[in-house]
Amino acid sequence: MASTHSAQAGVPHSVTGMAYQRRLVFGVLTVISLVLIYILCKILEKPTPRFYSFTHTTSSAEYSALVSTQHPRTTQTAALKTPTSAAEHNVNITSVGETGTSPKGSVHQAVDRTTDPPFIGDTYTGEDVHPQTNCTDSIRSRFAKTEFAGRFQEQVPVLQWAKHVTPEQYERLKMYPGAHGWGGLDYKTLEDSLSVLTSAANMQLLDDRSRRSNKSKCIHCAVVGNGGILKDSKKGKEIDGHHYVFRSNGAIIPGFEEDVGSRTTHYTFSTNTLVNSMRSYAKFGFKGPPLSNETRFVFLPDHDRDYLLMKAAATHTPVERGPERGKDASKYFGETVSKEKLKMYHPDFIRYIRDRFLRSKILEGAHKDIYRPSTGAVMLLAALHTCDRVSAYGFMTPDFKNYSDHYYDSSYHPVVFYVNHDLRMEMTLWQKLHEAHLIQLYMRQ
Repeated sequence: MASTHSAQAGVPHSVTGMAYQRRLVFGVLTVISLVLIYILCKILEKPTPRFYSFTHTTSSAEYSALVSTQHPRTTQTAALKTPTSAAEHNVNITSVGETGTSPKGSVHQAVDRTTDPPFIGDTYTGEDVHPQTNCTDSIRSRFAKTEFAGRFQEQVPVLQWAKHVTPEQYERLKMYPGAHGWGGLDYKTLEDSLSVLTSAANMQLLDDRSRRSNKSKCIHCAVVGNGGILKDSKKGKEIDGHHYVFRSNGAIIPGFEEDVGSRTTHYTFSTNTLVNSMRSYAKFGFKGPPLSNETRFVFLPDHDRDYLLMKAAATHTPVERGPERGKDASKYFGETVSKEKLKMYHPDFIRYIRDRFLRSKILEGAHKDIYRPSTGAVMLLAALHTCDRVSAYGFMTPDFKNYSDHYYDSSYHPVVFYVNHDLRMEMTLWQKLHEAHLIQLYMRQ
């Protein structure tokens, strides 16, 4: 019995060892198989389409040429991939209805743009655009004949107002921070602020164009930067001769009228740039925005403080909260400011010009979240999308080192480059727009 027991007792040990080995081999093979299946799935995986083709297209060669001429340092990368087909650089545009958005009839064929990082967001609200004048040779009609044809989207709204605020639009735009969306802005603040922008004047950049045209078929706009190139230019009278005159930030006029003119029809700013300008340029005589009966104030919304200041100005009440809490908006815009004189750029427009005209390499780096086109660039490109003729003065040109930073500097100060803007790329863009006869850029050479 003992020998029989020993033989029987040895069988389980042998069987157990073999079973363990089999399970180990099976487990290893299972892991290897799962890894191989995962790799195969990633190779065969098809990205979900995110964007839609629109009527405007740009070929791969055209896009590559545009980027390389705008920014000599730009190269093809995974984050800023050059499109492989004409359809890939089109744009999804939806029309805004009274209660939200609905696809336009011209939207069709889904295309893949998943190589773009989420913060790019090359999709925008669109609106039907009707000709403002009878100008037969306007900038908009000439875009199609230039290298910028695929960049230009006339349907992207330049301004935002009450009608744009819907839960659907908020969900779409809250993912984009700063000036490029409604990120960091709660829905109630957005709704309460934009609810005051309901008049026809709030919806149009050139709201009184019929009165100003003086029977001219084409509307002429002067966009005036603050660059030192304007010092001793004697361009003041020429600037004032335009139908509209745009200025921004620390635009100092008293004492410099001969060079920069005296009129201001549109003043572009963010609350931050306005406050900083009043602090930094007070010693040169800058006390605040130019104030006149014809001046409109165009907010470039960077933070909730812009929406809060705009509402305070429209309702003649103190600013509710934030850095300007309790302040009287008349300190900035005068006692008689009305809501009809207030306008606010649409974040879709700012993101559109960033992505399509000023897509800097900064977007590939650590500072991508703070990068945006400069205030002057937004102003100039807004005029380009609205006026029939645009003359640009005081903007950076290739010989910028010959001039001080500002026309009102008492001594020479070199241009300062900050990481939140790409001024060199903007300078190259102005040159290309000038060469394409889309703007008339003032140059001393």
